[in-house]
Amino acid sequence: MSINSPPSALPIIDLAPLCTLNPSTEVIQSLSQSLSDAFSTTGFAYLINSPISLDHTEIFALAHSFFSLSLSEKNMIAKKSFCSENSNTYHGYFPAQAGSDNLKEGFEIGPPDPILQIHDPRAKISLTEPNVWPTVFLGRQKAERLHRELQTLSQRLLSLLAIALGKPLDYFSYMHPDSISTLRLLHYPATSHPQEFCCTPHTDSGILTLLHQDSTGGLEVLSQDHDNNETWLPAPYVPGSIVVNIGDLMSKVSGGRFKATYHRVRSSPGRSRYSVPFFFEPGVGCLVKSAVEPSDPGVLYGEHVLGKMRGWVEFQDLEKGGLVVESVEEVGEVEV
Repeated sequence: MSINSPPSALPIIDLAPLCTLNPSTEVIQSLSQSLSDAFSTTGFAYLINSPISLDHTEIFALAHSFFSLSLSEKNMIAKKSFCSENSNTYHGYFPAQAGSDNLKEGFEIGPPDPILQIHDPRAKISLTEPNVWPTVFLGRQKAERLHRELQTLSQRLLSLLAIALGKPLDYFSYMHPDSISTLRLLHYPATSHPQEFCCTPHTDSGILTLLHQDSTGGLEVLSQDHDNNETWLPAPYVPGSIVVNIGDLMSKVSGGRFKATYHRVRSSPGRSRYSVPFFFEPGVGCLVKSAVEPSDPGVLYGEHVLGKMRGWVEFQDLEKGGLVVESVEEVGEVEV
C-alpha cells in the first residue's frame, strides 16, 4: 500500500500487512501493485514498517562497531587482493581505494549457513566461500540475524513481483536454493578535499537491493519524465525505512518492465556516511530466465556476477592477473 509522498519524492510503501498472520488476497494484490508501480517508473521505493526485528540504531551500531576496529584488526580479514597472506577472496574487508571516485571501505558478509559447493582450485574468486569474522567484533550474531531476515523479506518481495508479472506466488522460488546473497557494511570516510561524489552513477547488477542508509543523506536517483527529460532526484533518509531498488538482472527477467535505475551518492564534506545494503542473489548455478520471454536461454548467475565483477573497484587487482571464478558447471545448474 502506497503512502502519499511529495510529487518529487520516491514512493513510500507500507509493509505492515506482511507483519500480520495470513494477510488477505486483496492486501497482497494491493502490495504487489504498489511495488509494480514503483519499479515500473522510478525503479526505487521506500519500505516502511518492515518485519525486520533490528531497528536502525542497532543496524548502524553494527557498522560503527566494525569500522571502529583498528586497521590491523580489519586487515586480518581483508580480501586476498588486499592482503596476499589471507585466503578469503569474496567475503571480508576491503579498504577505501585512494584516488577512486567510489571512496568507501566495506565488510561483506555472505549467507550465515555454509553452502556446500565444489570449488574449482584454479579459481581466484570463490563466490561460496564461508564468512570471515574479526575475533574482536561482537556483532556477528546480530549481523547473521539481519542477513537471514533480509533474505526472507527479499523472497517475500519477489513473490509479490511474481504476482505483478502474472505468475504464481512461488514463481521465483527457484532462485532460493544455495542463494549467495550479500550483506555489506559500508563506511564513506569524511574527506577534507573537494569531491562531488563518494559513489559515482551506477546500476545494481543483480535482482533486488535493500538499503539501510543513515541520516547523512546524499543518495540520488536518476528520474525521467514523460518527455525523457532526466533529473537527479534526492532520496533522503526517511526514519525507519528501507530503500529498495531493482537490479539489472531483475529488469531483464521482467522483460524491461521493472527498471534498474542509475543512482549515485553525493559527498557531504567533513562528514562520514554509513550504509548497509543487502543484495539478494540466486545460487551460483541458478539459471535465471526471463519471466515474459519463453525463448530466453537465460544466464547462469555465477557467470553474470563474473561479467559484472570486472568493473568493481574491489576486484581490480585480481583483474590484472585474470579474473576467474569457480566453475558453474561444477556447482550444478538450477532451472525454472
